[in-house]
Amino acid sequence: MHASKGDRLVMHGRVVGKHDRVVEIVEVLGPNGTPPFRVRAENGHETIMSPGPDCMVDHRTAPGPA
Repeated sequence: MHASKGDRLVMHGRVVGKHDRVVEIVEVLGPNGTPPFRVRAENGHETIMSPGPDCMVDHRTAPGPA
């Protein structure tokens, strides 16, 4: 799993009725874009995590010229 600052980490709900959780990657702590990542939730809470198999990275693309 590789990510960059600004990407989003999507953690899929593993139980019926639980929604996916999405956090923003604010810092990549591993070498070459690998975990662990410092992430920030919508409520501002930050933590360090190493994502499991139920997670995926949503790579944010830079906006093109207007």
